[in-house]
Amino acid sequence: MINLKDENIEELVNSGVVILDFYAHWCGPCKMLGPVLESLEAEMPNLKVVKINVDENEALAIKYNVMSIPTLVLYKDGNMIEQKLGFQTKEMLIEWINNN
Repeated sequence: MINLKDENIEELVNSGVVILDFYAHWCGPCKMLGPVLESLEAEMPNLKVVKINVDENEALAIKYNVMSIPTLVLYKDGNMIEQKLGFQTKEMLIEWINNN
């Protein structure tokens, strides 16, 4: 799992399957989603999860039109596929990744 600071987001999403996780430390559903994403990343070797704190990365949150958190953005091989809002179970995330 990568905690985004000043890295170039385009380089991170360039290849493979990537989930951008827009979150905040004070967000309850975000805290619940964190372990789900960690578990999913451990089970799916081709998956990379990039955590983006909206309080520290306001410009990125604006760029991705993040209006509520958690917001997840799915990328495959550099192409943005879809966004999901709110808490997701591991099963929901697996289905989301596999169906896109």
